[in-house]
Amino acid sequence: MREICASKITEVVRRLCIEANCYLPQDIKDRIIQCRKEESWGTAQEILDRIIENYEIADTVPQPICQDTGVACVFLEIGQDVHINGDLSAAVNEGVKQGYKDGYLRKSVVGDPLNRVNTGDNTPAMLYTELVPGDGLKITVAPKGFGSENMSQIKMLRPSDGVEGVKAFVTKVVEEAGPNPCPPIVVGVGIGGTFDKAAYLAKKALMRSADERNADPYYADLEQELLEKINALGIGPQGFGGKTTALCVNIEKFPTHIAGLPVAVNINCHVTRHKSEVL
Repeated sequence: MREICASKITEVVRRLCIEANCYLPQDIKDRIIQCRKEESWGTAQEILDRIIENYEIADTVPQPICQDTGVACVFLEIGQDVHINGDLSAAVNEGVKQGYKDGYLRKSVVGDPLNRVNTGDNTPAMLYTELVPGDGLKITVAPKGFGSENMSQIKMLRPSDGVEGVKAFVTKVVEEAGPNPCPPIVVGVGIGGTFDKAAYLAKKALMRSADERNADPYYADLEQELLEKINALGIGPQGFGGKTTALCVNIEKFPTHIAGLPVAVNINCHVTRHKSEVL
């Protein structure tokens, strides 16, 4: 049994909060650059140029890529042979608190969804834990802005709706979102499980590299087909038209009940931020 001190988790989460907000992952940068090369609409080209300039400035200063530094979504893959010496949730939240304070990141979390009083330190984090084999601990911090989060949807389709129903729903969600989630977007799709599991899968799908297709060829083809359908909508960068509405579509699937076909769509803006470290 390997022991990991809770204070080490706090230290890593603090750093990842700052780095994730200031440095866009290379796979997203590469997709934006590639889309800029393929874009033929002048206005769309100009917007993509400004997006590239923005993340290059953030890299250099460094400073947050976006003013919405999001709610801290923290994914933990915990090895079954690991013992956390201390309070895991408290350690993560302390890391978020320190990171958002020391990084001068905007605090966007309210302590009650109806009373709306800001917690002042961007806690609590949205914590997702998964037990995996081994004695490691993988920490991923993914700041999630709500311009895109608010455009996300879930639907309990009928099994008879099939893949065509899934395609229609995903495309409709993006079309209804329009310019609101600051396209070009990354589209996370969760298919299967239960109501809550599908939503988790959709968010987890956003953590996958834009260069990595689903391991199942059937779903890899579906990702490509959905990407083409979404880009054919013509919404374009920031909603001004063009070929580039989405950078990629990532699908995660899970077994489900014979009577159901849950589908969730979690949209992220072009600032699809996440940073990981393995202890």
